[in-house]
Amino acid sequence: MSAYNKMSVKDIDVSGKRVIVRVDFNVPLDDNLNITDDNRIQGAIPTISYLVNNKAKVIIMSHLGRPKGEFKEKYSLKPAAVRLSELLGKEVVLAKDVIGEDAFAKVNALQQGQIVMLENVRFHKEEEKNDPEFSKKLASMADIYVNDAFGTAHRAHASTTGIADYLPAVCGFLIEKEIAIMGKALENPKRPFVAIMGGAKVSDKIGVIKNLLDKVDTILIGGGMAYTFEKALGRNIGKSLCEEDKVELAKELMDEAKAKGVNLVLPLGGKAAKEFKNDAEMKVFKENYGDDWMGMDIDDSTIELFSQYIKTAGTIVWNGPMGVFEMPNFANGTKEIARLVAESNAVSIIGGGDSAAAVEQLGYADKITHISTGGGASLEFLEGLELPGIVALMDKKVRNTFVAGNWKMNKTPNETFDFITKLKDQVKDATTDVACGVPFVCLQKALDAAKGTNIKIAAQNMHYEENGAYTGEVSGPMLKEMGVEYVIIGHSERRQYFGETDETVNKKAHAVFKYGMKPIICVGESLVQREQGVTDDLVRYQVKIALLGLTAEQVKTTVIAYEPIWAIGTGRTATNEQANEVCAVIRDTVKNLYGQHVADALIVQYGGSVKPSNAKELFEMSDIDGGLVGGASLKVEDFTAIVKY
Repeated sequence: MSAYNKMSVKDIDVSGKRVIVRVDFNVPLDDNLNITDDNRIQGAIPTISYLVNNKAKVIIMSHLGRPKGEFKEKYSLKPAAVRLSELLGKEVVLAKDVIGEDAFAKVNALQQGQIVMLENVRFHKEEEKNDPEFSKKLASMADIYVNDAFGTAHRAHASTTGIADYLPAVCGFLIEKEIAIMGKALENPKRPFVAIMGGAKVSDKIGVIKNLLDKVDTILIGGGMAYTFEKALGRNIGKSLCEEDKVELAKELMDEAKAKGVNLVLPLGGKAAKEFKNDAEMKVFKENYGDDWMGMDIDDSTIELFSQYIKTAGTIVWNGPMGVFEMPNFANGTKEIARLVAESNAVSIIGGGDSAAAVEQLGYADKITHISTGGGASLEFLEGLELPGIVALMDKKVRNTFVAGNWKMNKTPNETFDFITKLKDQVKDATTDVACGVPFVCLQKALDAAKGTNIKIAAQNMHYEENGAYTGEVSGPMLKEMGVEYVIIGHSERRQYFGETDETVNKKAHAVFKYGMKPIICVGESLVQREQGVTDDLVRYQVKIALLGLTAEQVKTTVIAYEPIWAIGTGRTATNEQANEVCAVIRDTVKNLYGQHVADALIVQYGGSVKPSNAKELFEMSDIDGGLVGGASLKVEDFTAIVKY
């Protein structure tokens, strides 16, 4: 699973919920506090409109400028609230504070489809310090957190990461688009894959270049950073910008590119000036510059060379200008590269900053596949770094949901046959995987009724020995010959009444696999254990012992069911968050034992008074992949409702 395969606002029920949304409304203002560019506000409209249209109570939060933890009128979000109101065509109420009385009063008064904007979160120094108490107060206003501020996703602040510790956290449409397009470009690019790197300093792009060397076919280097590479080749770069302490590194990067078969292409020549100003004397040099001259832009021969790679590219990522773009006389290189990228047939991604500004100014924006809204964030993304504001969000589930009924000591063989005969018609089109765990004496009737359907049959227990003097027990070969596919082992009732231990669960798991079946392994804590705060440690221990000696391939097909003993048959249910937290602990334990790919494949069920009324919210949590259902699995209509949650 990609580190950025995150749940979006579409993956969670927002109707009637208080939803707090982190946006990036850090917009430029003139001296009269009028917004001069509202692109960032417009970028958040799809997410906000979706929430309003789906009857959420919307709370907006953002920063603006650098108020350094103090209330300063010139950094108020009032202009942003006014502009957002205009764009949406509905009132956006601005609170006078962030976590003060006015903010809470306005949030508490929210009706479905209404919007409140909190004041600048950076009026509190606790924001940039990611203070837990500040995060908690923000979280206390809402039921769901949505991050749609890609431009600040590389910052671990209270409103970007801290709040996600206390609320279900998903991304908005803007972040979803950013990570989908850039993620695909890096993980599965259409080739040839060409990266264009510019800007002033090699040091700003070292990590990006190193990461891209394992992914791209060609890197075109221009801008001020090119002169450090040219000096590494022994060229005379005159007074051009050069990071002397990075010359050796530039040589190493060129050697690494050659070793990996990547074309690292430098300028053939450049426009140079005697002084760093627009109207300075100008001259074109090929490779070697005069001693008193400084490079300011790439020349026409370099544009022609670069164009050969751009025109044939399948994917292009561009970050950084080719010259001193802010000076008209030295902007041609950047303009021409912008034109070539816009006219290419490639998937084109512009990583913010001056290159994005060039594309916007020249009117090419609509011809670019994607222009990133985050300069620093997009650079870190291209560098392969994890962005804290995105990592904190819940993962999108890539596993199918699996609902298994555990009938315990209920139903006769004939009742079993009738039940499954009725059930199979109700669930035949279900996208959820379905199983029924029936008593031993009912197995044959269950298998007969389920034959040719999508319903799997599970046994409720199995001895770890193949045969022997074990009165009343059932062995693996017996179940396998019947056609049983799953075996429930380690259920709390087996542990409580029949002496099941973690060690015998492990022996049974090995036996289940030996005879070609799959185990549903139950783990969970008692009420006393939960109250003593040992749930996580206990569950980790149970999982480790249960899986001891199993291969990674076996664990991939294992099902682990988290059943809080205190919630079984009591009518009490762990909250969605409590259940998900422990299921996440199970998955994390498996990741530490077997690696991420195994943890991603593992099915983790929740069991503990699962009912039609709570199944949907439970099963949509990031680490819950269905349920091991007790009492509600004994009625066809209830079990069907859960399967079709």
